Amino acid sequence: MSPDKLSCEEVIEQLFTYLDGELDHVHSEAIGRHLEHCRDCFSRAQFEERLRQRIRESAMTQAPDRLRNRVKWLLDRY
Repeated sequence: MSPDKLSCEEVIEQLFTYLDGELDHVHSEAIGRHLEHCRDCFSRAQFEERLRQRIRESAMTQAPDRLRNRVKWLLDRY
């Protein structure tokens, strides 16, 4: 992946690593620049960010007692 000019395929390939903040500064900035100019990749990145946010929010909701008891019962069986 050349940080100078990235293709959409390269950006999408590295998108999760970028969103996780795991790229070096040079590559992260290159992807950021690409996202500023490419509506398709920007839309994909926004979608992934929103999905991650919804997953984080859903993890904060406690399962109902009935479901927790059923899962515990199943785990105890095995």
